Amino acid sequence: MNREGPALEKLLRRLAETPADFLAAPRVGSTGAVRVSAVVSDVLRDLGGAPLSKEQARVFETADAPRNHLSIALIGCWLLHDEWFRDQTGVPQAALAFLAQTARELSALAASAKFVTDSDRREELARLCLRDLGLRPAGETLAQAQDRLTTLSSVERARVIRAAQGAEERARAIRVEMARKAQAEADAKMMRE
Repeated sequence: MNREGPALEKLLRRLAETPADFLAAPRVGSTGAVRVSAVVSDVLRDLGGAPLSKEQARVFETADAPRNHLSIALIGCWLLHDEWFRDQTGVPQAALAFLAQTARELSALAASAKFVTDSDRREELARLCLRDLGLRPAGETLAQAQDRLTTLSSVERARVIRAAQGAEERARAIRVEMARKAQAEADAKMMRE
């Protein structure tokens, strides 16, 4: 996030205006309309990289690929095909990581449509894309960009919730153990008297 990227407002507007072709059902097995691997491959090539290898394409083609992941990857392709990204160098590998990994993480936390219709999810997707490409929104400092991303991040929120649940479970176990010891001490005291 050391380099300044495009204006966040431009990316948010682009996401809000995602065309129907990028919102169509991804092809999984014999169902769906859009071959996501082909779209990803075209975007990578337009970003100055090589098309997907057969191995890389499997991430977007396997029959067990989560449909929501593929849908988010399509939306991410639309975002990455912005002229600003196409004019940059060194984007394709980071873009592939964003589409393959970050989009998959997000797919477990929110429906793909939210990344077009919900303003916070649009901003989250745009900021995660910029982060994965080593960029921050134009006009923001590194600290501002990191703080805002942490505030919006569904992945971070899920991690915090899991940590809180773990802490609560440990606290419950300690309470149970303390109650057991108190009862054992009370029983021992009754036996002595």
